[in-house]
Amino acid sequence: MAIVEKVIEAPPEQVWAVLADGWTYSDWVVGTVHVRDVDEAWPRVGTQLHHKAGPWPFSLQDASTVLACEPPHKLILRAGLWPAGEAIVAFTLEPVGDGATRVRIGEDFAAGPLRWIRNKVNDLVLHMRNRETLDRLADIAKRQKGPE
Repeated sequence: MAIVEKVIEAPPEQVWAVLADGWTYSDWVVGTVHVRDVDEAWPRVGTQLHHKAGPWPFSLQDASTVLACEPPHKLILRAGLWPAGEAIVAFTLEPVGDGATRVRIGEDFAAGPLRWIRNKVNDLVLHMRNRETLDRLADIAKRQKGPE
């Protein structure tokens, strides 16, 4: 499992606002190139975010499904990328210091061919990908307006 964390200089509610806006995922999730649709009740358990991932013309269309949602502290997704497989991605948010948030991403392949070829190289690639994902999330979250 690849686990990456970063302290973002924004309160948990501000970071959560980005996670709760499914339309922004292609802006900060590395590899997601286009969000095609977001269920109206996102991010309630069972709702989906429909996306494309990978470079054109090899992009794959699939969806990510919310498995658990505890605003503003936890979001767990089953991210599909079939026929390559799917991953379970867990975001946890923890307040730290004065108005900052420790965000942790844990990701592991859960099904399909990607699960069968799990190795240290895959973990390294996921670590690098998720480090960049958190950097992008931080940039967006810091620009968000705080709670009124």
